[in-house]
Amino acid sequence: MSDANVLLETRGLSKNYGAVVALRSGALSVRAGEIHALMGANGAGKSTLVKVLTGDVTPNAGVILLDGHEVRFASPASARKAGLASVYQDVSLVPLLTVAQNLRLTGTAMPAIRPWLEELGLEDVDLTEYVRDLPAPTLHLLDLAQALAALPRLLILDEVTATMPADLSERVFRVARRWRSEGRSVVLISHRMTEVKALCDRATVLRDGTTVGVVDMASSGQEEIVSLMLGPAAASVVVSEGAVADTAPAPRVEQTAALEVRGLRSGVLQDISFTLRRGEVLGIVALEGQGQADLFECLSGNRRPDAGEILVQGKTRRFRHPHDAIGAGLVLVPADRALALLRQRSVLENIALPMVNRLSRWGLINSGAERRRVRTAINRLDIDTRAGSRVMRLSGGNQQKVTIARWLATGFLTLLCFDPTRGIDIRTKEQIYRVLRELAASGSAVLFFTSEMPEIQLAADRALVMFAGRVVAELSAHDATEAALLRAAHGLSRAAAAEAS
Repeated sequence: MSDANVLLETRGLSKNYGAVVALRSGALSVRAGEIHALMGANGAGKSTLVKVLTGDVTPNAGVILLDGHEVRFASPASARKAGLASVYQDVSLVPLLTVAQNLRLTGTAMPAIRPWLEELGLEDVDLTEYVRDLPAPTLHLLDLAQALAALPRLLILDEVTATMPADLSERVFRVARRWRSEGRSVVLISHRMTEVKALCDRATVLRDGTTVGVVDMASSGQEEIVSLMLGPAAASVVVSEGAVADTAPAPRVEQTAALEVRGLRSGVLQDISFTLRRGEVLGIVALEGQGQADLFECLSGNRRPDAGEILVQGKTRRFRHPHDAIGAGLVLVPADRALALLRQRSVLENIALPMVNRLSRWGLINSGAERRRVRTAINRLDIDTRAGSRVMRLSGGNQQKVTIARWLATGFLTLLCFDPTRGIDIRTKEQIYRVLRELAASGSAVLFFTSEMPEIQLAADRALVMFAGRVVAELSAHDATEAALLRAAHGLSRAAAAEAS
């Protein structure tokens, strides 16, 4: 394809934050009428490259060419004016405003956005609803509708589908295909290899802030992308999404119940009962809005159930506050790491935060034992602390590892992981799978919800499938194939789910 077909090109883009190199040499060439993947491990420079393209960040060096002409975007507004629009993993909507107020804030006219609300299945969304009260997938679709209303020539989707079940993700993919068919372009950032293979025409791969290759998706497979992402040495170890090394310890499941839930009712939850034993990783699978969020909120003390019991080591507990759940040994790793982290503070302070029990101790790790526990947790999860003066400067995967390291350093009985691998790269996923299995092997209990069904067989001993606020299937890890889980998650009978496996 000739240069005349190139819509956007970057050459040698770089960005430093002090001594930290976020982007070393970013090269990208996007043709008109293509869906182009931007791939790389967390910290590879993908988000920095996108922020440079959209005017959020000013590069230290390099050029951007649009239609062959050099451009420089001083702000997101100037990028939008030139025809570039982005939708990020972190929603841009203001939580304390209504949907309508957010639209007015961004200057989005209702006649322009209404067709896209219908296209994305949001025609029934109440515009007077506060953004904070809407589920994350709906907010991502609203963000996308706003971007589409401007009819951009280049649409950038940065991990938009990371929190979405398959049915909602398909709405995004349908729009992307339509954009391509109309001669416009899409840049897709995703850690889901199946999405990239099914949707994209080409993929540009970044490693350590540098573009290391461009792959034609029609003729290349996952192994080539992984090899470019991780480098020759690492690629020999990790050759498929979520691969777990054979040396990962097998969980030691004990008969002792760490956690029991009996007849729990709250929000969408209708009647949830299950037992989680020490030494076990129990997976929870559900499509969006089936009660999984309500369950984790009740168990972590963020919501009071309407009925039912929560038993910790055989004793009924009532949680009025997250502090009560933490005191009982139940600790939460949320999908939205921004909720768990003090982004302006250091890695060490964030990990040590639960150890701080008096205001006078803020910012200090007093004992040598505390310092050793924090350092051990950092080493165990291989957290990159080069930008550790502020957690906000870490990659998304390293931020998520900080939320887990906090509880490794502090100690717990049951780890509640709500979609902990959302939007992180293959290698970091593997590290998290391994840590969950190690924790179980040492006698801890792990409750693990994931929006990516193949993860169940990689990390869990068994799975519970929720539908309409109830547990509709229980499967061993061996039987928890994606087909079986998907059928059960759509409300089919447990027998039908087992048959599908």
